[in-house]
Amino acid sequence: MKRWLLTAVAAAFLAVPASSSAQQKYKFALVPKAMNDPFFKIAREGCMKAQLELANVECVYIGPAENVESEQIEIVRDLISKRVDGIAVAPSNAGEMADTLKAAKDAGIPVVTWDADLLPQDKEYRTAYIGTNNYDIGVNLAKIVQKLKPNGGKICLQTGGAAAANHNERLQGIRDALGGRSSTTPPGNPLKGENGWTEVAGSPLLTDDDIATAVQQLQDTLHQYPDLDVYITTGGFTQWPDDAFRQVMKPYKSKLQRGQFVFAAADAIGVQMQQLKDGLSHGQVGQRPFEMGRLVIYRLLDLKNGKTLTDPEYTGLDFCTKDNADSCLGK
Repeated sequence: MKRWLLTAVAAAFLAVPASSSAQQKYKFALVPKAMNDPFFKIAREGCMKAQLELANVECVYIGPAENVESEQIEIVRDLISKRVDGIAVAPSNAGEMADTLKAAKDAGIPVVTWDADLLPQDKEYRTAYIGTNNYDIGVNLAKIVQKLKPNGGKICLQTGGAAAANHNERLQGIRDALGGRSSTTPPGNPLKGENGWTEVAGSPLLTDDDIATAVQQLQDTLHQYPDLDVYITTGGFTQWPDDAFRQVMKPYKSKLQRGQFVFAAADAIGVQMQQLKDGLSHGQVGQRPFEMGRLVIYRLLDLKNGKTLTDPEYTGLDFCTKDNADSCLGK
């Protein structure tokens, strides 16, 4: 073949768009509230599974080491400046994250939220929420304690950060279900005798997802209120330090066994299920972090391919008691 013809063929090949000669590669970021959190570590596994399943996707798992709102904001800003192909974020501070995500929208970077969503007035800054129906977590935690304490009692609620939309929705669900309410807004109104339920002073306790703080709050509350009927925590942070949790609960095990004192918590991973089997908890309302981490990557790819997402897309809940502890977890 003559040289001029070879040159013409090569030029024609190089002119072909990349999408027809090679699959487009995408870099998607999964941003948790805290990388040291066992829940988010499981979500990372789901993200990495999606990376294996999708040849043209890289999962970038990045977030603050601990739940520090300002650090999460800076990380997302950096991802936007580096122009990653998509961001999936679990906002620690819903309001401040929305302000940050305006830049992602302006840059044309698709965003989905997971685990926690933005506030209703800010949802234009993400395409969809993928994860748990957080209000339903609260409702089902309430059902666990209602069954054991049908006449109500003295209750303490424990939660994450004050600006965490997911935990506020869980608080709302607990308070609505126990108090027989409707048409409230997160985090709901404190219980002051409705249906026999009264929150102790200081409820809800704010942990900011810190496990040491969470366990200390539990210990202090049980010491301060020896007649406490129910303790509900909207996250797994209180149970994840297994030895510390067991040490705090050991003096109350007989009261737990008699149903005199009731403990229920969100999440059902790792040590939490064994604690349930050992009688240190009456119920766990579990989420599915692996599926969240996997699914958000698929949905960001869908957006890149011009598809429309379902909003919200719920990943389901698991309802665990000692009676069904061996079979309650979803696959």
